[in-house]
Amino acid sequence: MGVLSKWLDSDVGYSFKTSPVAIAAAAVAFICIFCAVFAGVIAPHNPFDLTTLELSDARIPPAWIEGGKAKFFLGTDDQGRDILSALMYGARVSLAVGIVSVILSVIIGVTLGLLAGFFGGWIDTLLMRICDVMLSFPPILVALLIAGVGRAMFPNAHTSVAFGVLIISITLTGWVQYARTVRGSTLVERNKEYVQAARVTGVASSRIMLRHVLPNVLGPVLVLATIHVATAIITEATLSFLGVGVPPTSPSLGTLIRVGNDYLFSGEWWITVWPGLMLILIALSVNLLGDWLRDALNPRLR
Repeated sequence: MGVLSKWLDSDVGYSFKTSPVAIAAAAVAFICIFCAVFAGVIAPHNPFDLTTLELSDARIPPAWIEGGKAKFFLGTDDQGRDILSALMYGARVSLAVGIVSVILSVIIGVTLGLLAGFFGGWIDTLLMRICDVMLSFPPILVALLIAGVGRAMFPNAHTSVAFGVLIISITLTGWVQYARTVRGSTLVERNKEYVQAARVTGVASSRIMLRHVLPNVLGPVLVLATIHVATAIITEATLSFLGVGVPPTSPSLGTLIRVGNDYLFSGEWWITVWPGLMLILIALSVNLLGDWLRDALNPRLR
């Protein structure tokens, strides 16, 4: 509580307290993350437990009543899985893929951006040309390529390969933004007096980058990472919708939307509408938090 009270009394905390949009976005994001993390405890059903599924329960509309109680509050999908439970487990899959891919992108991008901006010369030229090449490959095409190679090499490990394909494809195309952002900030920081003073006193270049330059370039990275989480989740849903993401047996938000799309025009709208709304809520809340964090960390925008 002491740490929380100190944070609320800081400039960023005050900005959060006085922003109704940030508070609402944080509340929505917290509820979605809480339901995803504790899905195994609070979910009414386990969509991975095939022994509890019955085909007779397939495509039941929302709020179906049995014994005076709603058995499936949001309805069921084509396999008889409870949509509400599938949303909780699906949000866990989407958030896990998005967060892991963003963490890997930040590590790779920040490292290469620091090297390019601090040393310059041929290192800067080489790394920036690699960034230009990576920007020409969309995540979907990278995922298709890696999926073909991965499934050919590991034909009996479809689920593990699918998650690896999603994370690698999003990471390979996501680190470029961090590298460019950190490089630009490093080019400014390396010419300041405190860096020059550290060089004169004989401090190693690696220590200057880690102890002096890195803390001063992390502000834009935090904002970019927050927004990139929403982008990564949407990318995962898109890839799963196209069939190159997680397998159909895994209730990811993208797979649920893809399954529901086949029944949308036959009247079973709930199979695709609820996962779509869940995806919108997660992406919108994270984006709004990213916008607030950008304004809070930049005094010129206050």
